[in-house]
Amino acid sequence: MAALLNTVGMFDHDAIDSVGDGLQDALLPAMILLLLFKCDVRQIIRLGPKLLLTFVVTAASIMIGFILAYLIVHSALAPESWKALGALNASWTGGSANMVAVQNILEAPEDIFGYVLIVDTVLYSFWLLLIFSSVAVSDKFNRWTKADTSKFDFADRVTDEEEKPMTLSSIFGLLGFSLLVSALAAKAGEMLPEVGTVINASAWTILIVSIVGLIIGSTRWGRAAGSNQLATMMLYIIIGIIASGSDFTSLAEAPIYLVAGVIVFFVHIVIMLVYAKLTKTELFSIAVASTANIGGIASAPVVAGAFNRQLVPVGVLFALIGTFSGTFLGLWSAQLMSGIG
Repeated sequence: MAALLNTVGMFDHDAIDSVGDGLQDALLPAMILLLLFKCDVRQIIRLGPKLLLTFVVTAASIMIGFILAYLIVHSALAPESWKALGALNASWTGGSANMVAVQNILEAPEDIFGYVLIVDTVLYSFWLLLIFSSVAVSDKFNRWTKADTSKFDFADRVTDEEEKPMTLSSIFGLLGFSLLVSALAAKAGEMLPEVGTVINASAWTILIVSIVGLIIGSTRWGRAAGSNQLATMMLYIIIGIIASGSDFTSLAEAPIYLVAGVIVFFVHIVIMLVYAKLTKTELFSIAVASTANIGGIASAPVVAGAFNRQLVPVGVLFALIGTFSGTFLGLWSAQLMSGIG
């Protein structure tokens, strides 16, 4: 709905950029912190190495998608389009920072790079909406793949009787505490050194609040009443902010690059469906791994929380892996695409 309203011109883009981005920067770390309350790291470790295999297959499927897409449409693209598509590959296997890094390394033409930025923004918004919608059909998907979801059942760890009743004061207390930790983590993230071009202040901020949240989750403070409800409210606000920056009319500005992006998504979906069926993988792992690649650290923990709040660390882990590997995967795919022309 927010994306549709923005498309018909109901939103002020300057207001979205100034207010919405600032609000998202404040709420995202706070939401991740609250989602990590009641998380048990030992349960995550017991999930085993299959999660990492799922992430690897997800990244590989996106790379294969780019190679096939370029093979199909490269005759209609500019000679150096492989550079911009390599940067887009870096974004869809890591994040925006990886994209910029590859664009700078390969010196992709700015006009072509502008087209892939449009494709990145629009298709990412569509994909995020699709992933969130998939939560409702996760049970049917898991029955289709015959996945064993018992390992994700943490319901016996904390019962409702252990929580105190939620009150207005508890909600405001959690809100103030989470925003305070978010602000302090952001300040600390700005002071920490950048590692290459991908580990920046934002990545440090998410990492800091994740550690704090896991520590609190192992104490009695993790049973604070209202953390789930408040985190859910923040989740909906963040989704609305993301969607409000999408403008469907921009699709007409880069049609051939949009076609290439759709082909990548189609190949990605087919490969992941085959993988899920053959390995009896549940929808949670597929969805979070895909979001960690295509969306990065800002959205993977959010999607993980939508499926199961106790699995938010999986989203953070996947996103951090993508942050490290995205640049190299983008450069690799660009090298392969350059040989096709």
